[in-house]
Amino acid sequence: MKTNAGSSHFALQPLPTATNGQKLLIAAAGLQAHALKAIMRYQVETLSFLKHRCEQNVKMVDDLVAGSEFNDAFDVLSNFLQNATSEYAMEAGKVASISSRLASEIARHARRRKGTGRSQLRAMPCGWTNRREQPSRRI
Repeated sequence: MKTNAGSSHFALQPLPTATNGQKLLIAAAGLQAHALKAIMRYQVETLSFLKHRCEQNVKMVDDLVAGSEFNDAFDVLSNFLQNATSEYAMEAGKVASISSRLASEIARHARRRKGTGRSQLRAMPCGWTNRREQPSRRI
């Protein structure tokens, strides 16, 4: 008996769930990539700030050793603390601007991918549905 696989109406076609699942996984990978980029931006900013503060600490120690009087040491420490306070405040502003920029990027990304999450979950055969759309049934 000869069978012709090409003429069968049972040819292997990707299931809608598999296609939707792939889209969901791609969307999740994109979200993870955005999260990784955000974490890296924070770390780059933090490490560059810490590098600068450590350099300022070394400079302060050098200035303390170079000073010969108590008043010189007091001036060095007061200048150091004043500069450190203002730099920490500026750094907090930078972190806040990074956070707002990331929030706007996430919102833009979510608008582009708007239908990806719910529609794929509704198409899943496992019974996952949006609970708000269906009234709850009590037995």
